[in-house]
Amino acid sequence: MPGKFDAVIIGSGTNGLAAGIRLQQEGLKTAIFEQAASPGGATRTEALTLPGFRHDVGSSIHPLGLASPFFRDLPLADHGLQWVYPQIPFAHPFLDGEAHACYQDIEATAAQLGEDRQAYLDVMKPLLENWDKIAPSILGPLRFPDYPLELMKFGLKALPSARNFVRNRFKEDKTRMLFYGAAAHATLPLETMASASFGLVLMLSAHKYHWPFPRGGAGMFTKSLISYYRSLGGEIFLNSPVTEIRDLPNTYAYLYDLTPKQLLEIKGLDFPWLYRKRMQNYRYGAGVFKMDWALSEPIPFTNPKCRQAGTIHLGFSPEEIERSECRVNRHQVNPRPYVLVAQHSPFDATRAPEGQHTAWAYCHVPHGSITDFTAEIEDQMERAAPGFKDTILARSVKNTQQLEQWNPNLVGGDINGGKQDLGQLFTRPIASLSPYSTPDPKVYICSSSTPPGGGVHGMCGFYAAERAIKDHFR
Repeated sequence: MPGKFDAVIIGSGTNGLAAGIRLQQEGLKTAIFEQAASPGGATRTEALTLPGFRHDVGSSIHPLGLASPFFRDLPLADHGLQWVYPQIPFAHPFLDGEAHACYQDIEATAAQLGEDRQAYLDVMKPLLENWDKIAPSILGPLRFPDYPLELMKFGLKALPSARNFVRNRFKEDKTRMLFYGAAAHATLPLETMASASFGLVLMLSAHKYHWPFPRGGAGMFTKSLISYYRSLGGEIFLNSPVTEIRDLPNTYAYLYDLTPKQLLEIKGLDFPWLYRKRMQNYRYGAGVFKMDWALSEPIPFTNPKCRQAGTIHLGFSPEEIERSECRVNRHQVNPRPYVLVAQHSPFDATRAPEGQHTAWAYCHVPHGSITDFTAEIEDQMERAAPGFKDTILARSVKNTQQLEQWNPNLVGGDINGGKQDLGQLFTRPIASLSPYSTPDPKVYICSSSTPPGGGVHGMCGFYAAERAIKDHFR
């Protein structure tokens, strides 16, 4: 018979913590077992460069942290979480020194777009007005929606590839690049069907919730979740790797915040061979090469919009961004990669010593690549911010293998828990009526390898916990 705990969660990423919190809210007794010495999975802040500089090793900007239907209702402010809102959610610079910004104000965003102003409003405004109706379906498993007509309208816009979407709707290359900057977060070729959906969701989240980040580092988001979880009676055990089921206390339900690769390595799980075979066929996506800098001054972006934005996307023509994402997914090296940049210290003085700064960036690379992309990323930075290299005091880099060593869920450097194309977005890890369940009635999956996929939103953990509650506790 189960003993001290009603349920056990393996892994303390945001999905594992969300699962633990949801179970504790139900009055159940849970514990989280984490293999690392510090909790948080890929949502951690560490000293990587020089004394006094604090860097987010993994996730950094959290637009879905506020958009999450689960996280936004938690009393995390009472547990130390403070959101920082840069003046501009994200910006995209161009070679002529100009830049477009995605403001929280949709009208201000559209006003920059010249001939595309009305086209942008025609696409985005109705979706923004219906966000509260469609968000639970977008950030959840495949099921019949509460508002089918509104979701259908979103789906008709989201189903095309990002490339077809911008070519059919926008006339100006600068508008196309602004949209591509958000859409390319998917780590998919931009000609992939439904890749437009990622651009739509992220731009809508900027208009609805801004793109904030936690004061003091991403680790503060983890810290606030843990504080709330413990206030509900939950327990966490660090330095506790799980290699077989008997490493864990006997309980009614086990929720694994692991991707299929790690789950299949756990000994003693009662999985039939066909399920194992299907899980072995799970597809991981491209990886990332990650950089953190300690800087002597703020990034010297040419355009002031970029200096006011927390996130900056670098790619200097639609064709350059398309080529970057296409080549990465063909396992080819790209000399001018699409680069995502986050700058915190201009808006959060806790990140660096007085007068100095931090910055964070990555580019997409072939799965498992160990190539050093330092020069390529810094060259892209120089195109938007001449003199950037002269501000670098120290740098830390991590290739895909080093990222996976730091967090085993980042298989081959894949930060999304598996490829998020149309064939695997809602049918992850396998096609199933209950994607969180497994053939073992006590075992559930709550990682980003389940719907709705990657991102700091906790919804994978929430829905896995809901499934376990329905199966065992109601």
